[in-house]
Formats: sequence, structure tokens, C-alpha cells
Amino acid sequence: MPGIDDNRPFIPVGIAVLTVSDTRTLADDRSGDTLAQRITDAGHRLVERAIVPDDRQSIASQVSAWTARKDIDVVITTGGTGFTGRDVTPEALEPIFEKRMDGFSEVFHRISYDKIGTSTIQSRATAGVANATFIFVLPGSPGACKDAWDGILKSQLDYRHMPCNFVEIMPRLDEHLKRGGAA
Repeated sequence: MPGIDDNRPFIPVGIAVLTVSDTRTLADDRSGDTLAQRITDAGHRLVERAIVPDDRQSIASQVSAWTARKDIDVVITTGGTGFTGRDVTPEALEPIFEKRMDGFSEVFHRISYDKIGTSTIQSRATAGVANATFIFVLPGSPGACKDAWDGILKSQLDYRHMPCNFVEIMPRLDEHLKRGGAA
């Protein structure tokens, strides 16, 4: 059965939160606040938080800069996953993924379906790995951020979660780089 193994230590990870919005500020960023609170409540380090406009280059540049840092293990973005003309977060970030995490989107939509029904298809939530950093691309609603954190990320970012979790494989995410790019 999946669950927490109390014989294993909790290992905090460094997480950065990026809100993608043309209209939000730190003063009214409810989705970013939701993620930041959950991250710190879980015992992780909120290393950095920023807001960038709905612009592919701005999004990709910020996330790429964070993946280059050794103190950031995970980047979570919120916003820009819909279908309007300004929603470009997946287009900005999927090209930098070295590996896609298709299962994240599938599980996110399953959790979301239980809460909002077929409206979940209006989200293009995605995830992947770049530069040995996990990247999770979430919708811009606080509810979607709660669903993703509570239903997926909280357990997968906890080293004690069994039978497996992201934390235990973090040291091996860059193996391909250490072997000269051989896959």
C-alpha cells in the first residue's frame, strides 16, 4: 500500500514558484500564495517566487535560470495552461524538457475530474525534467494548485512516501550528463 514510511527521514527540497500572468502581483497572487503556503507547511524550502507575463521568452528564461541553480530541485508554475491566445506556458516550457512526465497530466486530470467534471479538459497541465530539475506546469486557479499539490506533489516530494517518490531519484536525474550524454 502507498503511504508514509516513518522509518525514513523527511528530506526538504528547494522549490521555486512562478506565476504566469499579465495581471497578477504578489499582493493578489492567490495561486502562488496557495502553493507557497503548502510548500512551507510540508517542510520544504520556498527558495524563490516570481511573477512573469504571459510571454514565452519570459517564462522559459525564468524557468531555465532556476533549473541552473543547485539550490532549486523543483519548479512549479501556475497560470497560462488554458486555450486563450495568451496561454503559452506549455509552449514555453515543453521545448526545454529533456523528459516529459505524461503521467502527471493524466493523474492531475483524474483528480480534477472528480472536482470539476469535464471542465478539466480546459487545462493543459504538464510536467517534465530539465537540467536535473522537476518542472510542474499547473493551471492558474487556486483550486487547481490545491488539487495538484494535495493529490500528487505533496506525496511525491516526500522521501518517506512509498513505494517510490521523486526525492529518491533526484540524485540520478543528471546521469546522462555525467556519462557524456549517452542515453
